[in-house]
Amino acid sequence: MQNHQFPANFIDSLSDEPGFDRVNFVEAHQNNEPPTSIRVNPFKKTTLKTDDQVPWCPEGFYLDTRPSFTFDPLFHAGSYYVQEASSMFIAHILKQIKPAEPVKILDLCAAPGGKSTLLNSAMTPDDLLVANEIIKTRVPILADNLSRWGTANTIVTNNDPKDFNRLHGFFDIILVDAPCSGSGMFRKDPAAMDEWSEANVNLCHQRQERILADIYPALTEDGYLIYSTCSYSHQENEDILDWLCTEFELETIRIPINVDWGIVETQSAEKKAWGYRFYPGKVKGEGLFVSCLKKKESSGNLISFKNNKNQKLVNTEFDLVKPYINDPANYYFFKMNDDWLAINQQHKESLNLLQHHLYIKKSGVRIGKLAGRDLVADHELALSTIVNKNAVAETELSYDDAILYLRRENLIINEAKKGWSLMTYQGQALGWAKLLPNRVNNYYPKELRILSQGPK
Repeated sequence: MQNHQFPANFIDSLSDEPGFDRVNFVEAHQNNEPPTSIRVNPFKKTTLKTDDQVPWCPEGFYLDTRPSFTFDPLFHAGSYYVQEASSMFIAHILKQIKPAEPVKILDLCAAPGGKSTLLNSAMTPDDLLVANEIIKTRVPILADNLSRWGTANTIVTNNDPKDFNRLHGFFDIILVDAPCSGSGMFRKDPAAMDEWSEANVNLCHQRQERILADIYPALTEDGYLIYSTCSYSHQENEDILDWLCTEFELETIRIPINVDWGIVETQSAEKKAWGYRFYPGKVKGEGLFVSCLKKKESSGNLISFKNNKNQKLVNTEFDLVKPYINDPANYYFFKMNDDWLAINQQHKESLNLLQHHLYIKKSGVRIGKLAGRDLVADHELALSTIVNKNAVAETELSYDDAILYLRRENLIINEAKKGWSLMTYQGQALGWAKLLPNRVNNYYPKELRILSQGPK
């Protein structure tokens, strides 16, 4: 039972919003707990599936109860992501619009990474994902979550939307999950009610216009803009669509939906742009607004840039690194300081260009450092889908030992093999350890270790 009071004037402000049902809405917030849902990683085999599937996302599943994810090794292995079900609808949109040929996708406001891993799940190695986070302190969690997801076709940046002005027509799809007044999260995060006001709604509207105007040139002609908020207010939703279609050459895209899903299909007042509203009580999820638009004009050509910031590679070092990677010919290897990294070969030019224009925090998969003729493998390589498991030893851990490992505590392993080993749980990699004759050196990253005491 939720006893939180809605902000003054909030319910009245929604009375004319499309599909709003006051009684149903209040009941859902006061008497219904938020559902728990996860989305499994298609690149890592897992049995974490239930019979209760999120209807608009084949990889999304509802859980009967909310477990302690911190104490599930498979969570740390990147076997799944804990994500609110309504936001998984973006996977359904992508399925409708993504062309067969390779695309470059930008997730502009990406942290903590739910929508980035969602987008990445629908991509092939030929596609490139740039996940950007504006707020510097939120970048590490975004990078960590993409590292857990394991693919090499991702780049994480920390830039203001206006910095993308220089990348004219670079992206084929841009997702702007815009900062908003947050009313769609009231049930999941009641503290957000204290921040809501009509003045803040109007302030968010202005910020959303500025962000969209800044990012617009980076979208290619005939490219798609996906716009979403976790707000119910028309000022942040349908009014933004009317502004977009007035200011720019954009065509609204109608996304097919099943009436049984409970999603409310809307159209903006002036330009009749299609939008999709999610209300708790009508859908098994939280509040969301999302829409899709197609750009029908060119913002000019991107100036090519050929210079390469990356260090020249030493072939003798390269020969030591290659055995650790599955199909190394498929990847472009480069060094940043002492670290070796790899990204899909087809994204080499894009990486070089983005390095020139943006502040990059993560590129592809960090492989590790060389110490003499040995590779000191990075945690990113352990969790990646590109690691060559034939080149490294594996040690399968019990649940209790996996938790000890994730706490970065001492392990006792009676294992004949000595040296570097990939520590796994139910076949999923957790990280590295070095097995020595009388002890185990635990190399799980200190900053990621489990600190809490465990479920009560």
